[in-house]
Amino acid sequence: MTVATLLGAASLQLTLHTRGAPVDRPVSWVHVSELADPTPFLEGGELLLTTGLALIPDMAGEYVRRLAGAGVVGLGLGTGLTHAQVPPQLLAAADEHGLAVLEVPRQTPFIALSRAVSSALAAEEYAAVTRTSTVQRELTRAAVGPGAPGTVVDRLARHLGGWALLLDAAGTPLEAAPAAARSRAVALTSAVDRLRTARPPAGAALTQPGETVLLQSLGTGSRVRGLLAVGRAEPFSTGDRHVVSAAALLLTLRLEQSRALDSGTAALRAAILQLLLAGRTDAAAPVVEALGERLPAGPVVALAVLGSAEQRAAAVDVAADAAATTRQPVLCAEVDDTLVVLAGADGPLAGLLAELPGRVPGAVVGTAPPVSWARLADGVRQARKAAAHGRAAGRAVTAFADLAGQGLTALLDPAATAAFAEAALAPLVAADRAGPGDLVASLRTWLAAHGQWEPAAARLGVHRHTLRKRIRRIEELLGRDLDSPGVRAELWLALHPPVR
Repeated sequence: MTVATLLGAASLQLTLHTRGAPVDRPVSWVHVSELADPTPFLEGGELLLTTGLALIPDMAGEYVRRLAGAGVVGLGLGTGLTHAQVPPQLLAAADEHGLAVLEVPRQTPFIALSRAVSSALAAEEYAAVTRTSTVQRELTRAAVGPGAPGTVVDRLARHLGGWALLLDAAGTPLEAAPAAARSRAVALTSAVDRLRTARPPAGAALTQPGETVLLQSLGTGSRVRGLLAVGRAEPFSTGDRHVVSAAALLLTLRLEQSRALDSGTAALRAAILQLLLAGRTDAAAPVVEALGERLPAGPVVALAVLGSAEQRAAAVDVAADAAATTRQPVLCAEVDDTLVVLAGADGPLAGLLAELPGRVPGAVVGTAPPVSWARLADGVRQARKAAAHGRAAGRAVTAFADLAGQGLTALLDPAATAAFAEAALAPLVAADRAGPGDLVASLRTWLAAHGQWEPAAARLGVHRHTLRKRIRRIEELLGRDLDSPGVRAELWLALHPPVR
């Protein structure tokens, strides 16, 4: 419904008095007001009707300016009451501001225009609902027929007059309509990563100059199983958004049908990993080939991924995406709530996998040096130790080789070590508080001097015999033999706990 539509209704007997003002703008509603400034009660898109009770010719310019600024699409002036004809000052201002002015004769009641617009809007809404329902039925038939989900994506793109893209959970295109829409997946990477961490279904609207993109995650429960992206130049109406939601639901049902198969495949991969850890590469290889895959060529890099079940599942998707990008094989399998990822040491895949936490926030990765298939168990064990240490230290990626360079205290739990130190040194601390024994300081200095009396006594500023008495006192209080290397190591650790 537009102003031109109303002008074309002979029964309304309307006359257009402006020359250049547009009459093709849609009418959202009809509002009647005799206020000098009705704009506080307008939302934009209205056809405003008035008899001009408050319309003063000298104020016509300001009146029209406010209406045009509020987004009014047309002004209908009822003549024969306050005004016998449309004031020329009003027409001049309306032409200047591009506001269509209609003359409504006295024999045409305002309610006739309201009814005409209301009926047209109701018809438009009904047509939109009918059209949406028809499209949803078409999408449903496509979803249960052959060629789904590609057919669903194709019909969705045609209905929206834009493009549609079905992605897996890692953001890799599965279906695209038209085919050129596959290239848009790269620009959606950051948005896909954000939605992957949210519980499905979740959505995002990406608005940029000349295009609006809707992104919807697919899945039930807590795991994102895929994503649907649609885009076009024009904004999406409410009806079109309903169609996108319906398509997302249908595609989710198709993806969820493979959940049982996914669980079985995960169990099979776990069994394959156990064969490989046992050195049975010859037995594991044919099973991997039966899955349509292949084992990485040795030497192999093992990665251990720690995180929630959702984070580990997302890591599997990211690893598969990296493998597809580099055209290198990868094997992912679960063992004791840890995801083990195996890749060939040669090539770029291993480097991409080490950056996995950047794609899966919250996941922790441990890596091990390359090993042969015969030493895979060592590599997996080292990767798991590195991951466990990284999680305790709050680091996203930890290499096993880095653990040695951090010292023994870096591998210890600070809280547990602090508790051990407090308990081990408690008798000495109590003795120092009771009198000027300086036992803790003497023990620390003596151990630092490797048990040599003269250097330790010199650093403390006491005679060596005084230091000997203190050490004997320490042995008595602790009930430990300080000639034992193990006892010395424990006390040294207690005196130098890790600090984080």
